[in-house]
Amino acid sequence: MAEELKPGCARPEIKREKKEEITENVIEKKEVKSMVKVGKPAPLFEAPAYHEGKFINVKLEDYKGKWVLLCFYPGDFTFVWATEVAAVAAKYDEFKELGVEVLSVSTDSHFVHKMWNDHELSKMINKDIPFPMVSDAGGYIGTLYGIYDEDSGTETRGRFIIDPDGVIQGFEVLTPPVGRNVSETIRQIKAFQLVRKTQGGEVTPSGWKPGKTTLKPGPELVGNVWKVWKVEEAFE
Repeated sequence: MAEELKPGCARPEIKREKKEEITENVIEKKEVKSMVKVGKPAPLFEAPAYHEGKFINVKLEDYKGKWVLLCFYPGDFTFVWATEVAAVAAKYDEFKELGVEVLSVSTDSHFVHKMWNDHELSKMINKDIPFPMVSDAGGYIGTLYGIYDEDSGTETRGRFIIDPDGVIQGFEVLTPPVGRNVSETIRQIKAFQLVRKTQGGEVTPSGWKPGKTTLKPGPELVGNVWKVWKVEEAFE
């Protein structure tokens, strides 16, 4: 799935699709636009990453057929993301059980990702970060996903859920000071998976968790949601 990079000091460039290969200035200023829409294909990318002691090459298209949790964050050695990445790593086995691959992305180099893993993150979870930490030098990937901040040169705190068909099912974008809830992310993934399994025959109301009431869309449900679902269920 991921190609290991050969040793060397030069930073590998993020590969762009051929249609983007015009001139660097045009790409950065005009041509690269956010293509993110819920229910539409996730923008493809290829970039270097650090993963469990190795420098690898990550291609999003290689994850076709699996669920993907794509997490952008402002930068390594930042405070809030340290708590988030530790929380995601702590729940990594649960993500794997759900068939979810996790990718984290920032504008830091894969060399800096290694330093952060070795000097801080591994001490927080007592092991290496178990998923690839992708380098988005220049913010190309972040620009595609609409979360790259040109003023600061960093990614905004964005999270994207991509289904096995490569389609974005949901995303959340927050300002840097506020961390995301990993348990809520897992809840949403389970909900999307149920809807996919039933081919839309069942949908999930507010606060849904496995085992709780689902809704079955149809003419008979119009104006009658109150008969089959109680608002208290959103908070149980």
